[in-house]
Amino acid sequence: MTNNELISAAKTAMKSAYSPYSGFQVGAALLCSDGAVYLGSNIENASYGATVCAERVAFFKAVSEGKKDFSAIAIVGGKGGNIQGFFPPCGICCQVMREFCKDDFRVILGSTGEEYKEMLLSELLPVAFSRENLENQNPEKPL
Repeated sequence: MTNNELISAAKTAMKSAYSPYSGFQVGAALLCSDGAVYLGSNIENASYGATVCAERVAFFKAVSEGKKDFSAIAIVGGKGGNIQGFFPPCGICCQVMREFCKDDFRVILGSTGEEYKEMLLSELLPVAFSRENLENQNPEKPL
């Protein structure tokens, strides 16, 4: 799947966003290594802490169906359904990505037209806390 095809899928997901409070709609398309694509859109809540980002929705849908091997995610967003510049993932979403992906996981930020930026997860979250931190912990030397 090309980057533009993945961005197009993220644009489709953006239409399903539930964003009555901020008005910002975000869509994500998560590409599994086997070619399957899972869509996610942001879902807001009056209790803002219960809001879930589009990226996490896509990951949680995929993981809940047994997928755990991913190659890329495309993300688009904007107010009122209009894409406005690049929408990078928040820190919590980057941390969720790092739970399931290595540093070379591709994050594609779509914009208007055919314009996009491709980054690696390691660029967005350069000093990540991951399962390796827990596996390599020496019980005699606390973190």
